[in-house]
Amino acid sequence: MFSTRTMRIANTGCLGLLAKDFAKSSHACQNVKRTSLNLRSRVHSSSKFIIESIKDPSKEILNNKGLFSGLEDMLFYTITEGAESVPVSQFIAAVKSTGLLTSDPRLRDCMEKIRKAVRESPGEVMMDRELFRKCASSNIVLLSLAFRRKFIIPEFETFVDIINQIYTTSQLHCDGQVAKYIPHLTKFSPDLWGVSLCTVDGQRHSVGDTKVPFCLQSCVKPLEYAIAVHEHGTDGVHRYVGKEPSGFKFNKLSLGEEDKPHNPMVNAGAIVISSLIKPGVNKAEKFDYLHWESSIILREFWLCLRSPVPQTAPLHRKTHLWLLLKVMEFVNKMTGSEYVGFSNATFQSEKETGDRNYAIGYYLKEKKCFPSGVEMIDALDFYFQLCAIEVTCESGSVMAATLANGGICPITGERVLSTEAVRNTLSLMHSCGMYDYSGQFAFHVGLPAKSGVSGAVLLVVPNVMGIMCWSPPVDKVGNSVRGIRFCEELVSLFNFHNYDNLRHFLRKHDPRRQSGDDRNKSVVNLMFAAHSGDVSALRRFALSSMNMELKDYDSRTPLHVAAAEGHVDVVLFLTEACRVNPLVKDRWGNIPRDDAIQFGHTDVMKILEEYEQINNQQTTQISVEDVNPQTS
Repeated sequence: MFSTRTMRIANTGCLGLLAKDFAKSSHACQNVKRTSLNLRSRVHSSSKFIIESIKDPSKEILNNKGLFSGLEDMLFYTITEGAESVPVSQFIAAVKSTGLLTSDPRLRDCMEKIRKAVRESPGEVMMDRELFRKCASSNIVLLSLAFRRKFIIPEFETFVDIINQIYTTSQLHCDGQVAKYIPHLTKFSPDLWGVSLCTVDGQRHSVGDTKVPFCLQSCVKPLEYAIAVHEHGTDGVHRYVGKEPSGFKFNKLSLGEEDKPHNPMVNAGAIVISSLIKPGVNKAEKFDYLHWESSIILREFWLCLRSPVPQTAPLHRKTHLWLLLKVMEFVNKMTGSEYVGFSNATFQSEKETGDRNYAIGYYLKEKKCFPSGVEMIDALDFYFQLCAIEVTCESGSVMAATLANGGICPITGERVLSTEAVRNTLSLMHSCGMYDYSGQFAFHVGLPAKSGVSGAVLLVVPNVMGIMCWSPPVDKVGNSVRGIRFCEELVSLFNFHNYDNLRHFLRKHDPRRQSGDDRNKSVVNLMFAAHSGDVSALRRFALSSMNMELKDYDSRTPLHVAAAEGHVDVVLFLTEACRVNPLVKDRWGNIPRDDAIQFGHTDVMKILEEYEQINNQQTTQISVEDVNPQTS
């Protein structure tokens, strides 16, 4: 396994957005703290809150301590569904339901504290408010976005259920054969089939054989092109390679009108691109890296190739190994420091059987396609090495998500590629990425993708997610049979095709839309939760910044409905945690307390009387301070 130091994204970039959303709902869910009421012992434990008197909500939002204290409480009771404590396993399951993994680098502090608590406890560890604040304080922004359903796929569990169905349907397709022209690839079983996805918010899902390493093969072509553009710019790269689909097989000896390879996604173009990759190096730096005695990482990598460590290795060979390490480090950053390996067996197998690529190399040399000073054999050797880089479906999906996220790794927050490099790469993947099937794929699927003869399909849904499919049997043009089927089924159900979002084209599902986004659905959901006494649902709505005072066509609020039904828990939550207005009148002139009296709910009536008195006192106090601001 190849690994580099894992990066961790900070919460600071999201604070403004979080505070803005929190401020928007401040009238409904202000900063809360414990107090006592006469009927407290008779209600659900989740209702042990009351709102502080807040003179200036905007000033309170600027107070991070107050902001996060209230947010932590609301978030905790949302996760625990009102309970004062739950098993740690239930908390972890709730986190996973949002799409976050416990291995997510952004949750490292939280998970380390939980593991420490488990180690130090003789019995089952319960997640209470104190432990939650201790563990979640450094991740409060990320967790709040997750449980407020503010991620790109808000209904993630529903979405992955459909993904699993597509996976199962695609698994039934047993056509195609494992590629044989690279002997080492034949060792893989044709029954292997895995799919992993990663959204731009870092939501993850995997199904099938997603931990089995496989070589990128041609899936490395968009990556090496992106690295080259990132280092040299668009013009610097396209002096040597074109942008047009070739119309020929990927390994055909063919050049464009200017005697340049047609594009970077065919073998000729990728071989030329491999000669351009010398990321961020001048002669002095290169010498330092190539000094054998001081290059420990190079020595270890040479050992990984199962070759004896030479005392005087050829300089050009050291150079290629160092460049390979640099590319692997680049790929490693794209995967968020997840698995990136190297298959020396595949590399050697390609070198021994790559006659067609050698022919392409000599043809490129004859046409003077390489930059000045480049040795064709060295470029070809480096290209073989790049094709032998290994990933898994899981690490490959993060790599694809980095492309979907504009070059920023979604689980580390690190910018790996420039926006220019990503835009160019996705454009060429869309037009040239699927061999001789590129036009058909663009027509039916309409998304950037790249396939490899190892059975991999790297699919990018821009600004949404990246997907890595892998199944060794490929069709006659070299695309994974199951991978193609999965992509087509995905786009048939969801509006991910580039042109599905045209006006009036609404026949497919949009997983980016949260159910209940529009006001009418919000009203129905609120009223139904209040009618049925579902405090957990109301808590989720409040955490999502929903207006808890929405009215139906009779001008009745959730508090009216809860009072009429006699749901003490709901009434306490709406009054104490959300601090809704108790004096709103419906179309018949009734306030919520009138409904409680009419239907004989004495406990609710007393709660509302007491709350109205507190509300009147606070309103009077604020009015006095508005009149005499100098005394405050």
